[in-house]
Amino acid sequence: MPSAAAETSSKTTSGAAPERSFTQRMDALKRANEIRTQRARLKRDLKAGRAQIQALLLDPPEYLLTAKVFDLLLAVPKYGRVKANRILTQCRISPSKTIGGLSERQRNELVSYLRR
Repeated sequence: MPSAAAETSSKTTSGAAPERSFTQRMDALKRANEIRTQRARLKRDLKAGRAQIQALLLDPPEYLLTAKVFDLLLAVPKYGRVKANRILTQCRISPSKTIGGLSERQRNELVSYLRR
């Protein structure tokens, strides 16, 4: 019978991510920083009125696919936490849903709600 320590160590290694080389980690870090920079610029544009959230939801750029819908709504003027949560609830969208994870129904319902 294997010991408890042997069982837990085999369970943790089987679910762990594979080791990455230094260059792979640096490339991933560089890509993540670029995505964060692009998202920050987009949020500033939304806040200033230079970008429309409806257009972004209908045809999102690649760097926006993994962003949370809730976070994007918060960047729009006059939308705070309460109003953003109310909109998501009414459109039957989880607050943790990403833009890329929206179904066609959810996407269309959210856009039509925001166009009112």
